[in-house]
Amino acid sequence: MRIALCQQKIIFEDKSKNIKNICDFSKDAKKLKADIIFFPEMSFTGFSMNIENISEKDNRNIDIVKNLALENSIYIGFGWVKSFANKAENHYSIISPNGIIICDYVKIHPFSYAGENKFFLGGNDIKIFDIDSINFSVFICYDLRFPEIFQVASQKASIVIVAANWPEKRSEHWKTLLKARAIENQCYIAGINCFGKQREIFYLGDSCVYNPDGKAICVAKNKEDMIIFDFYDDTKKYRDEFPIKNDRKIKLYQKYYEEFL
Repeated sequence: MRIALCQQKIIFEDKSKNIKNICDFSKDAKKLKADIIFFPEMSFTGFSMNIENISEKDNRNIDIVKNLALENSIYIGFGWVKSFANKAENHYSIISPNGIIICDYVKIHPFSYAGENKFFLGGNDIKIFDIDSINFSVFICYDLRFPEIFQVASQKASIVIVAANWPEKRSEHWKTLLKARAIENQCYIAGINCFGKQREIFYLGDSCVYNPDGKAICVAKNKEDMIIFDFYDDTKKYRDEFPIKNDRKIKLYQKYYEEFL
């Protein structure tokens, strides 16, 4: 399976320009024979809490991506915002080449440090989706700091996508946590970040893929970029040779979570 990660330079809150960019990169990925392309968190707008402006109200832009996937016969993963009650949800969806949503994930952990929780509701579901008999999972940005959800997802998923708007000033955290999640879960972790400046915040990119040994097998340059890698699911080999998951004591961990909380 050929996978493309698009390290998109997102124009802040400019949906038309960003969607055009998504269309152009998706077509380029198809020319390079990619089966699937992933874009960063909030692909249409960049990381904004202006929920009235950035929310999708009529699904018109979602339909554009559906048609794009259909016309180019490619899977597309992208981030967007949905109105919900008097707040919003931070979504990441995957569209199949048939133009069908096969996964729709809501960010579980809004970034309270920046006040995201004041405007966005957190999701409650971990998603697993299948492409060509390979199980994927997906999380969004700040979720990366919560290892428990990765342990749950990696019970089934061989590769976990982390879509983000992760700022340059915490770049080392991004790379370190992606690598750690790969090693401790013995699965592939693909981090797809944006590049460039949105208002006063600069995003360095650092999109990359780590294998179950924690080795970086594909790394983007620090610019708007698209990296492509051919994914072969050999996670079982890593887990059979070094069976860490067999020694996890989930019921013991649950006991102490319940006791301490």
